[in-house]
Amino acid sequence: METRQTNFLNNSPQEPHIIEPSKKKRKRLFLFIVVGAILFLSGCVGRVFIENTLSNNPLAYDPVTLEPIEPEGLLSKIKHFVFNKEEPLAGEKQDRINILLLGIGGPGHDGPYLTDTIIIASIQPSTGEVALMSIPRDLGVDIPGQGWYKINHANAFGEASQSGSGSALAAKVISDTFHIDIHYYIRVDFQAIQKIVDDVGGITVDVERSFTDTEFPADNREYQTISFQKGIQTMDGTIALEYARSRHGNNGEGSDFARARRQQRMILALKEKVLSFETLSNPIRIHSILSTLDKHISTNMLFSDIMSMMKLAKEVNFSNIKTVVLDSSVGGYLKNGYNPGGAFILEPVTENFDDISYLFEHIFDPDVILQKVEKIDTPEQEQPQLPPTIVEVQNGTWRAGLAARIEKTLEDQDISVSAVGNTDERPSMESAIYVLEPLGQDAAQAIKGALDIPIKEPQENLRHAVGTQVLVILGEDFEE
Repeated sequence: METRQTNFLNNSPQEPHIIEPSKKKRKRLFLFIVVGAILFLSGCVGRVFIENTLSNNPLAYDPVTLEPIEPEGLLSKIKHFVFNKEEPLAGEKQDRINILLLGIGGPGHDGPYLTDTIIIASIQPSTGEVALMSIPRDLGVDIPGQGWYKINHANAFGEASQSGSGSALAAKVISDTFHIDIHYYIRVDFQAIQKIVDDVGGITVDVERSFTDTEFPADNREYQTISFQKGIQTMDGTIALEYARSRHGNNGEGSDFARARRQQRMILALKEKVLSFETLSNPIRIHSILSTLDKHISTNMLFSDIMSMMKLAKEVNFSNIKTVVLDSSVGGYLKNGYNPGGAFILEPVTENFDDISYLFEHIFDPDVILQKVEKIDTPEQEQPQLPPTIVEVQNGTWRAGLAARIEKTLEDQDISVSAVGNTDERPSMESAIYVLEPLGQDAAQAIKGALDIPIKEPQENLRHAVGTQVLVILGEDFEE
């Protein structure tokens, strides 16, 4: 190798003349160095940015277009181009984004973590189509580590195992049961729903038919009467929540299936208001609401995901949303049944979930599914309303408040208790369930499964309220 010495002072006439590189060559050399450095840095730290390519700072988004704001300056723009490249939402490449929507009562309510609302919202980005698929809370499913329970227990079991993990367990149970990918989940409690509806200035809902509910929950474990008139109504957060929660309405509105349809209407009404409400469409406003409701919302979506979803919503066709409510009506997918413990559940007509899984998978295929969707969406025929089973609970121990606590336990299992009190003589040593009227057989089986108390033949000297069909005696052998 030839080695040459160069005198950088250039003070000797014998030294060879150094030709100064042109400005154009220097620019090329500088650009080469910059590009090389960027490639090197992207190779070293690119993996750090790949999982979160968009900013979670609301100030990083244009409040009108919701697009990320490009920074000023050459180096900042290069960095923005390399590291902040927009990644598609989960499921977007497969042309199917599934979001699980869960509604719970939250702390301060009976059964705070039992899910009252279970809806899968699906988006097909290529066509802009949307579908809402409601799953009834009483559907029996296999919950890992727990066995066969109502699907609304999944979130509660997850929270009992580890605080904050309920939504993830519910998403896994639904994904495994129906063989459908759940990309995102959003769980809200009653307070969050009221806050969001009030923040957008209320919602406008077209009430399908008039109904009255005389058993809507009130404070101090009491009831209040609520009613709605057929037609278009503007609802604030409180009224909207009552409309979505009512479970004992007359005129065909007393079933969970009717409630699921009302919940879908409320969501669609809220969607209309959110997309047209300029303040809420502002990233700063959205971030503020999420921060305020931090303890009342659980989701695996990053703020950047929410911004991408809001932007996608502007391209979605909301004029023809497909809605499905799984029910036990004639021609429906479900039927009444009992779990191994004797508690009432809903189960598939076909004894497995294959047909429902197929429905969910092909919901956007009009040639295969349209007829089934129309069948489900057809308003169910009016069925004669059977009188409610009258259940009475009596405390045969000296444990204060036992009957009231068990009343709450049964209410969480959707078993309505009409009266509570104490036995004439205490203590009673043995617990028992007495079926006083034939109409109470089903309720007695459900109570047996919930409390692990045997059903016995009625005795002649039993004291109970007039009209009681099932009498529950809590004895000294009963374990809470």
